[in-house]
Amino acid sequence: MTPTLVPYHPARDWAEIQERMLVPLYEAVYDRLGVGAGSRVLGLGCGSGLALLMAAGRGARVAGVDRDHARVALARERLPEAVLGTGTTHVPEHGPYDVITAFHGTAALDSEPALLTRSAQRGAAIVLAGWGPPERCATTSVLRVAARLTGWGPAPREDLDGAVLAAGLRPDGSGRVACPFGYANPGSAVRGLLSTGEFDAAVRATDPDQVEKELLEALEPYVRPDGTVWMPNVFRYVIARVP
Repeated sequence: MTPTLVPYHPARDWAEIQERMLVPLYEAVYDRLGVGAGSRVLGLGCGSGLALLMAAGRGARVAGVDRDHARVALARERLPEAVLGTGTTHVPEHGPYDVITAFHGTAALDSEPALLTRSAQRGAAIVLAGWGPPERCATTSVLRVAARLTGWGPAPREDLDGAVLAAGLRPDGSGRVACPFGYANPGSAVRGLLSTGEFDAAVRATDPDQVEKELLEALEPYVRPDGTVWMPNVFRYVIARVP
């Protein structure tokens, strides 16, 4: 296939295409924890703020922090009243928090430990989430494109349980949620997947057009007769408590 994308904008593509793929995960976690009026939610790696917007819609007071300034700017458009910061910014308002989420893996927990300890009240729920078993995630085969182009091999699956223990938290359950990735067409799928950051190293290591070409080829098995793209996936989350 010949690459067809116009120049893409990762933060905007994340907000408009990719972020919504994890709505079932956000809903399942909020339902399990009973997030609602009176809850105080802090999102680590909050991105462009969809998960926080959903919590706010349940009546929670929300705040967030993310290293991507462009995504935080979009989150501010969605949540003008929320307290949002970038990098390792401390977010004191509305705290201490009783729910702290890191929906996009352990990196936020690893990079913001001081923020976590300053912001969580005793007994607060800490949520980490990531990919489920590879055999339950159709997108696994597409992610291999990045490994092939960089020559680094596939990224190891994040050890959510190990991260909980390493942070000195108390495990308090886990769950799995179906989060299929569905796109209007292959071009939209490429834009969404590139916005995740999973392919950043491949884009830097090779011709961006080559990355796009190989992604389109990897997506072919998931293109349906009507031209839409559908990839079933399962995500896993773990819940821990602050002692």
